[in-house]
Amino acid sequence: MGNPNLLVIGGGMSPPMQAALEQKFTIHQLAKQADEQAWLAANGADMTYVLTDGHWGVRPDVMKHLPSIEVISCYGVGYDNIDAADCAGRGIVVTHTPNVLNAEVANTALMLWLATSRRLVRDDRLVRSGKWPEGNAALTHSIDDRKVGILGLGRIGEELARRLAVFNADISYHSRNKKPDVAYRYYDSLLDMARDVDVFFCITPGGAATHHLVNRDVMDALGPDGTLINVGRGTVVDEVELVKALQDGRLGNAGLDVFEKEPQVPAALFEMDQVTLLPHVGSATVETRAAMGNLAVENLTQFLANKTVISPVPECQGM
Repeated sequence: MGNPNLLVIGGGMSPPMQAALEQKFTIHQLAKQADEQAWLAANGADMTYVLTDGHWGVRPDVMKHLPSIEVISCYGVGYDNIDAADCAGRGIVVTHTPNVLNAEVANTALMLWLATSRRLVRDDRLVRSGKWPEGNAALTHSIDDRKVGILGLGRIGEELARRLAVFNADISYHSRNKKPDVAYRYYDSLLDMARDVDVFFCITPGGAATHHLVNRDVMDALGPDGTLINVGRGTVVDEVELVKALQDGRLGNAGLDVFEKEPQVPAALFEMDQVTLLPHVGSATVETRAAMGNLAVENLTQFLANKTVISPVPECQGM
């Protein structure tokens, strides 16, 4: 009997991942098929394993061709584009790569806040343009002693909060439930928290439950001196209202690593000095991506060996 078939969706398979997986699986890369739907119709029923990422997931038009799938390994902590609840109901185990990227995403959130508050990109452009001799850069704002709110005090949020302590931050958070044994101030109202803080970090998963959770009212509550940092999911923030709030001066600053329709970014943001933009690179270091890749591979190989996985998504825990 040959190796089981592994369907790879998207481009998240690094050479080390491919080398490790080729020892255990027969790999089929969907992106290399000239007609993906035709290929799936002809071969999808023979696929028993899937490797994907948080961007591509396994969308319904692909999933309908995969009746024999046993496990889906997602390279990334977010799995918005996989219907994990439906998979669990069908006995399909879905895994992701939490924890190994917590520190790096927290570092990125902090970097965005520093860069936005101190106008790093603007001042870098001033020096590179040769215009510094014409006049000094305008003053910026300190990040010390600020009131900070975190939307989503999960593993990444807690990593960020520990880093913020260095800056003597007064930390608050909003989540579905108050967390036991957490000293930070809890708000059951997102609007109230936004009204009371200077800096607002979004570190919460995407999906229907959080879609446009940060809306016009929240941005107006944060106000013209407030700063919004998003390293969670682009869909959490109403992007149309975000652009309007920044244009109108109702929101002071924004640092964004994620967007609603990646890789498309509203062009209106490009010339705003009060905005710092990153191309969804929160976990994009060599070390973190290697750890994520190892975990994604290990979930597949362990399931092949004994039908268990290391890091199932919450919907699939206990399966």
